[in-house]
Amino acid sequence: MKYAFNSWVYSSFPCWVPAYPLAETIKRLARIGYDGIELGCTSPHAWPAYLSPDQRKQTNKLLKDNNIVISSVLAVPGGGPGGNVASVDPAELAWTRQHLRDVCDLAADFGCKTMLYVAGWYIYGTRKATAWQNSLDTLKGLADYAGDKGISIVVEPTAQDSNLIESLDDALTLMEQSGKNNVGVMFDTAHAMHRDEVPTDYIYQAGKNLKHIHLTDNNRGAIGAGSIDFVAIMRALKDVDYQGYVTMENGFNSRGVHPDSVARISLEALKAIESKLK
Repeated sequence: MKYAFNSWVYSSFPCWVPAYPLAETIKRLARIGYDGIELGCTSPHAWPAYLSPDQRKQTNKLLKDNNIVISSVLAVPGGGPGGNVASVDPAELAWTRQHLRDVCDLAADFGCKTMLYVAGWYIYGTRKATAWQNSLDTLKGLADYAGDKGISIVVEPTAQDSNLIESLDDALTLMEQSGKNNVGVMFDTAHAMHRDEVPTDYIYQAGKNLKHIHLTDNNRGAIGAGSIDFVAIMRALKDVDYQGYVTMENGFNSRGVHPDSVARISLEALKAIESKLK
């Protein structure tokens, strides 16, 4: 299997610190042994407006020199600009759609073929159906834009943080309604556990549509630090012949964390499990 690590814990999202420059993060994760980095597109790493063409070229050279790739990219939802793909505010919606295109351009510049889609949320006074349609329209437009660049979009159900796409079934429905061949689904163990659902059920239910995955233990801890059965999860991924990156998204919920430790412990734990699978 191929392993990647999400850059949140090395950046300034959602906690301000710890934070490391992108170049330092690339070197550290490559040294630990990861195949890829999931790039959370925020400062100080990868806010698109802050990365000039020359900086993108320099980053590509650094990636090549360290034998690691940008495996996926994720636009930042929430915060000052909102970034809600389902917003009923025309100005916010227009800004968000342009931001997604900017992130997609960044992915293309890094040779990355996977972009995550957090499908938004509806606020008080907004009907769910209206927000759903706005998100669907955003997804369709993004898929068309990304398709021209050879990039796939994966819809993530985010029950722990939002109220629109909460389950895998929601994500599959949005995917199907988009009618786009380059749209698939993903899931995050944290969001499945938030709903008290069995993570392996998500894997088997998604089947061939499962294009990406986030793994974390309880409370965004390192793999093996909590109670989630990762042996069963790794077995399920093998059963469905999952071909994407096994991506860790953990450690970023507090300043009192050691990013390298979370990354190393998680990778060692999953590789040990994989080595024992028949």
